[in-house]
Amino acid sequence: MTLIALMIVFLLSALDQTIVATAMPRIVAQLSGLDLYPWVTTAYLLASTVMVPIYGKLSDIYGRKPILVIGIVLFMVGSVLCGLSGEFGDLPLIGGGMPQLIVFRAIQGLGGAGLITSAFAVIADLYPPRERAKMGGLFGSVFGLASVVGPLIGGFFTDLPTAHFMGLEIAGWRWVFYINLPLAGLALFMVLIEMPRLTHRMGGRIDFAGAGLLLTTFVPLLLALSWGGTAGWLSPHVLALFGGSAVSMVAFLLVEARVENPIVSLDLFRNRTFATANLSAFLMFMAFMGMVSFLPLYMQLGLGLSATTSGLAMTPLTVGLIAASTASGFIVNRLGRYKEVMVGGAAATALAAFLLSQTPPDANLFDLMWRVTLLGLGLGPAQSVFNLAAQNAVERRQLGVATSAGQFFRQVGSTVGVAVFGAVLTHNLAAPASGAVGSPTAQVHALSLADLEKLAVAGRVAGVVGAAPAVDPRVRETVTHAIQGVIFTGFIVCLLGFLSTLLVPALPLQARVRPASPTEAPGEPPSGQIEI
Repeated sequence: MTLIALMIVFLLSALDQTIVATAMPRIVAQLSGLDLYPWVTTAYLLASTVMVPIYGKLSDIYGRKPILVIGIVLFMVGSVLCGLSGEFGDLPLIGGGMPQLIVFRAIQGLGGAGLITSAFAVIADLYPPRERAKMGGLFGSVFGLASVVGPLIGGFFTDLPTAHFMGLEIAGWRWVFYINLPLAGLALFMVLIEMPRLTHRMGGRIDFAGAGLLLTTFVPLLLALSWGGTAGWLSPHVLALFGGSAVSMVAFLLVEARVENPIVSLDLFRNRTFATANLSAFLMFMAFMGMVSFLPLYMQLGLGLSATTSGLAMTPLTVGLIAASTASGFIVNRLGRYKEVMVGGAAATALAAFLLSQTPPDANLFDLMWRVTLLGLGLGPAQSVFNLAAQNAVERRQLGVATSAGQFFRQVGSTVGVAVFGAVLTHNLAAPASGAVGSPTAQVHALSLADLEKLAVAGRVAGVVGAAPAVDPRVRETVTHAIQGVIFTGFIVCLLGFLSTLLVPALPLQARVRPASPTEAPGEPPSGQIEI
């Protein structure tokens, strides 16, 4: 029952990262604020990313159950508020429609961080490492499933006519957020009634200074990465954010090295398995999100596909990810080893990135689909095996911190990938395409990433279904050249990820729960036991 509840919780968190994207054009049309379009996603990712290590530490101190309950409740509150965005009039300090949605998405992200972190930590408590491989594979499949059904569900609710309930008019897109409530309520009930009270792993006070410095380090960093591609990497406020983040990082390291109970123990980074597995995961997710974020633009503006067709073309990627994630968990469980699966997945991802970068300009849909399928097959093991390797290498009292650190590095890698690859795309758009040298394409060279996003979104905002955006052939040539350069950059990053994967030690997986550590608090049940 606990496992089912955790899968519902994980599905909710994964769905919320995909279901909203389909509804965004309609939301923008109703709430107004196309210039704030990216912030609906950025606010959620920012809040969920910076809170992941803090939730991990709190769950090590106070136990998994209360932290998971807090995460579910925050997520539900945020979902209700998101669905009500624009219904409050102009709020003080916030404003109207789109600003309200951005703030409420941040609240939802605060809860979402607790969902994923607690789910993987509870699995680590309930199952020994060898069994945990299967569970990790199943949860990776849930993530892939959310990637498939999220856009479909989002599109279904967005196209629903406006409903009337107790005198209120409820637009279809609002159900994208309200659908979270029954599932989250069911998961909350199951957690409260059925989930055992897992023992606290350690005592001590909360490291408030470390938590504060963590926020002041990564919030400015992620904001700078988000703004750099549009405002310019050398603009004063972006440089100020990078500088403030660097100063805060130095202070954070100094505090964590001296405090008795740090939010992120620096000793973990002396563990070679923990350090190399998280470095590999950071690079793999950086490359993956950096490439996948711009593939729909490439399909729509470069190959001339409709939004619907481009969505279908991405489905094989998810199918490959689900299949590889599930299979890798069972293979690791059967072999009792993870290194071979990690290396094979990283190699397949690098190969797929290279093949995608060499896609011919006149490629048909099949040429693209088999390449993205290989990309999904390569990334599948990264959904769970890297996390498993790190968990297997640390003491049980550090499971929460180790689990949350892995999730944190993956999310930061994804954010960095989108920002850095966006900057590469912006640079490539300013350079002439090889076939356009000497042709009158000055206006094409002035394109920006924002221009491409507006071209892709314009038809959907206007309500055009199934039609490809009308694109000038010279724009199409420039976009193709620019995005293929981005994908080749992804291949270079994947290659670095593959090399770092070779450095991960091949430790044997524990088939049974290890005995109590001498460092556990006196009077506490052994780590291998669950107190109910």
